[in-house]
Amino acid sequence: MSAGCNHLSEVAQLQPPRLSQSVHREECTQCFDNQDHPLGIDVCLTCFNGGCLDKDRHHARTHHQKSGHPFTLNVKRKLKPSANRSDEDEPPAKMKKLAIVEDREEEKYEFVTTLKCWKCDAQNGSEVVGASSNSQVKGLIDGVMNSMSSARQSEVKAWEEEITACEHTLTLEQWATGHIQASGLAHCAKCDLKENLWLCLTCGNLGCGREQFGGVGGNGHGLRHFEESGHPVSVKLGTITPEGGADIYCYLCNDARLDPELAQHLSSFGINVQTQTKTEKSMTELQIEHNLKFDFSLTDESGKALEPVFGPGLTGLSNLGNSCYMASVIQTLFSLAPFRQRYYPSVADHWAICQEPLPAVCIDCQLRKLADGLLSGRYSHPRPTNPVNSDPKSTNPLAHDSPTPVFQEGVKPSGFKALIGKGHEEFSTMRQQDSEEFFTHLITVLRRHAKKMGAAVDGEPTEIFAFGMEQKLQCGQCGKVRYRVDAMDSVSVPVPALEKGKDEEGRVIWEEVELKECLDTVASPEALEYTCPSCQKSVVATKQSRFATFPQVLVVHAKKFQLVNWVPSKLDIPIILPSSDVLQLDKYIGRGLQPGEIELPEENAAAAPDLPQFNDAAMTQLEMMGFPVIRCQKALLATGNSDPEAAMDWLFAHMEDPDIDSPIQLGVSSASGPEPAAENVSMLADMGFTAAQARKALRETGDNTERAVEWLFSHPDDMGEETALSTSESSKPAVTIGGSAMLPARYTLKAFISHKGPSVHSGHYVAHIRAPAQEPSTADPDEGWVLFNDEKVVKADKESVKELKKLAYLYVFVKA
Repeated sequence: MSAGCNHLSEVAQLQPPRLSQSVHREECTQCFDNQDHPLGIDVCLTCFNGGCLDKDRHHARTHHQKSGHPFTLNVKRKLKPSANRSDEDEPPAKMKKLAIVEDREEEKYEFVTTLKCWKCDAQNGSEVVGASSNSQVKGLIDGVMNSMSSARQSEVKAWEEEITACEHTLTLEQWATGHIQASGLAHCAKCDLKENLWLCLTCGNLGCGREQFGGVGGNGHGLRHFEESGHPVSVKLGTITPEGGADIYCYLCNDARLDPELAQHLSSFGINVQTQTKTEKSMTELQIEHNLKFDFSLTDESGKALEPVFGPGLTGLSNLGNSCYMASVIQTLFSLAPFRQRYYPSVADHWAICQEPLPAVCIDCQLRKLADGLLSGRYSHPRPTNPVNSDPKSTNPLAHDSPTPVFQEGVKPSGFKALIGKGHEEFSTMRQQDSEEFFTHLITVLRRHAKKMGAAVDGEPTEIFAFGMEQKLQCGQCGKVRYRVDAMDSVSVPVPALEKGKDEEGRVIWEEVELKECLDTVASPEALEYTCPSCQKSVVATKQSRFATFPQVLVVHAKKFQLVNWVPSKLDIPIILPSSDVLQLDKYIGRGLQPGEIELPEENAAAAPDLPQFNDAAMTQLEMMGFPVIRCQKALLATGNSDPEAAMDWLFAHMEDPDIDSPIQLGVSSASGPEPAAENVSMLADMGFTAAQARKALRETGDNTERAVEWLFSHPDDMGEETALSTSESSKPAVTIGGSAMLPARYTLKAFISHKGPSVHSGHYVAHIRAPAQEPSTADPDEGWVLFNDEKVVKADKESVKELKKLAYLYVFVKA
């Protein structure tokens, strides 16, 4: 403690945080120690970084030593006596609305703050006595404490739904119509439903909505009315508030929208918004409520509570609100040895050498923070009776004696989520996402960061997923072939949907499918239309996929979704794994060009196929005027390929161009082409190409899927980046294909991610991970599993594992 700090005048020169600045006063940015810890958190008063004070870590000291920032504000939070919870209380519920308002923490907690000077004591910081009497210093402290914390700032931003008006709501035309029936009497025009009614704002038709979450019935007559009439905008009765709020949906945009003139539009039907009372849940409320209801059983077959487990590698992740898709992927990744070895042993070393001024924006810091949080065991302990101000290393004896299991608090990966999702239109939100898409996004972000930092590819843990998929194209007439190898990180397998019957509640029961059958489908020849460069005509060709190399860790994505009423719906099709969860892939290896096979010519494939089908009439008219063929083609390409007069004007304006007679190179301007149709991109993606490759090929070939396939096989090194094509083949960057072709290719199931819920945008994800002691596999493959259900980590029930394994969405196999 400093009886008289000589630097107090310097504190008065510091500025309170701006609204846009992140203030890390809840948690250390390099570990999960927080303001509830007995030592509290030191907030830097220069950059507002948060640092812990643990004697073995002391990230507050490290920050001072690296930055030179001399003053911090120590923040400790204590629960007020009136806010104490009983031992049996559950942790706070997940988020229940999409517009989060800052909690009034002063009503539940009291905060103890202490100004510290690190110039007076460079080891621990020295308390500045009497600082609160200085009005400028007090203003700075108040600014820190009244600011929105970094964690809450990201939550608020992510939870706010950005619903905007569209051209259809702004230019809405209404027909003359009368008043609709009063609430309670009105019903759908095509059925008797009186709830879930949508009012067409053009003609006043009342149609029931589609069946909604939470058991709300609907026959989709509102959608049918749009399909028949073309009237785009409807409002959901029962959600209208006196303030003019309501659920508004534009069928043309296929999204929720805002109607700035809603009150006026509703008055056409005799509805006065000021007298309305909200009687039904909004779509947002229904979706979040539905997500919260989906939870995985924490009891065994006899109803006995599953046993919570604690220790290194058994730390839960607290749900931030629809973040279970992320938690399941993170738990799975950090169960793999390469990720553990990369990020955990070097935790302390990185803390000391990191060059980023703020650890919150450093991907390496946040990954090591996660590794430390999940693998150290430091935060894996039963939730204490009093949730704050307890020793993090203490245990609760009631955890084993109480009939109600005591789970852990779990660590909050809010900093990691904010950083990884930054700039992404979906992963920066709090909406439910698809775990497979997040896995792909995370791998991409980590590789991009590694490339930026100049890290060796061999040392990157993401490379354990990399492998090559061989694509063979063979002409059905001349028999010539072309091979290419695509870089992959997972294999998506189609799951055939064969209806077996229906249960007592009318739900479809699906036939069981063996995983081997799904893999066989991926590796089976597929017929497609193709313009053969050797035959010089359209033929039926076959395409076949095989493994060129095998990854160290194989991620299998079971494609069990289909579109129903524009919504991706999940099908609970049971998948049967091989005996003992062991997958043998030797028979799926590709061998490349075989003796006796003749390759399709490259020259013709690269020349003509890139050109679109030119307008015959326009070409004839231009050629009759004496212009060379290549100039006619260039003119039509530049003017829309339809108007000979426009093309002629273009020719006269470009007669002196030095490259007017040079070969056409469509690749140089492909990035500016129109966006290809989504269904064509999806079609090529289903054939094994990436979305980026599909879009590039379709842009290059005028959105023609047949020629796009040909283009893809003619450009095996093009990964879809929109850059100008080089005129020299030797200048093309080599594509790195990971994995190994060595056999045997024998894999054991390490983890699987399961999903409950009707679509990728609702429901709940959990991860099952085989305990290390059970590797590679026991006599009983259903024994020895741990269930990671957000912050709840328990020994998995054998029977439950057996069933959920069949319904998993992602399977993670490790090569033996």
